Amino acid sequence: MHVIVTGGSSGIGLEVSRLYASRGARVTLIARDRPKLEVARDDLLVTAKSAPDDIQIASADVGDEAAIRDAVQQAESRLGPCDVLIACAGIVEPAVFEDLSSERFNEQIRINLLGTVNAVRSVYTGMKHRGQGRIMIVSSGAGLIGIHGYSAYCASKAALTGFAEALAQEGQAHGITVGICFPPDTQTPQLERELPKRPIEAQRLMGKAGAWSAEAVARKIVRAIDRRSGKLYFGFSLAALGLFGGVIKPVLFWWYRRRA
Repeated sequence: MHVIVTGGSSGIGLEVSRLYASRGARVTLIARDRPKLEVARDDLLVTAKSAPDDIQIASADVGDEAAIRDAVQQAESRLGPCDVLIACAGIVEPAVFEDLSSERFNEQIRINLLGTVNAVRSVYTGMKHRGQGRIMIVSSGAGLIGIHGYSAYCASKAALTGFAEALAQEGQAHGITVGICFPPDTQTPQLERELPKRPIEAQRLMGKAGAWSAEAVARKIVRAIDRRSGKLYFGFSLAALGLFGGVIKPVLFWWYRRRA
């Protein structure tokens, strides 16, 4: 089994890669920062059941369609066709809309939405020709509800739901399973960078629930891929938003306005 993970140099992507390497899978990590990728690969090799040559890295910006296509082609030439893609690469830059430059807004759309599309496009045709494949798109709990100070991030992550649902309909006739998951705050380097910028208004809406560990999130993602699940929510609150958001969100926003 060849597993390709974008955003694989740290956080959820790295922990998902670790789980597959512990099973002896062939794993390719893709991210922008090659030095971080090299550290991640060395980290995986400590506990991996995979052979050293079966854990590869490729430096590419998922927002660059040609770059991610070339990275996937090189990965498949080394380790064989991609059986599982986990599209985990993403960025977040919280700021109220009027303070968020168009460059910073567009960058989140480019990486989070179009970067996911580019990664999927790089493996989809091959999966279709082989009649099998699994794709897991990593969205966010912020893709389920609008949050003060996260207009770009919420837009980019919410759009992934429509993409995943449509692609799942197209892929099912060709043996391709497409899933999407909505992780909560997760203990990652990215969260450490985000929290000092998080507006107090966002914190009021999101509550004080502690962040999940990247390992716990990764375990649930891998189980969902094993089960070919279409959607994966984390915890009661996000499951309620995902399943009954049309009823819950008007009440939640009413409560938030009164509190604010």
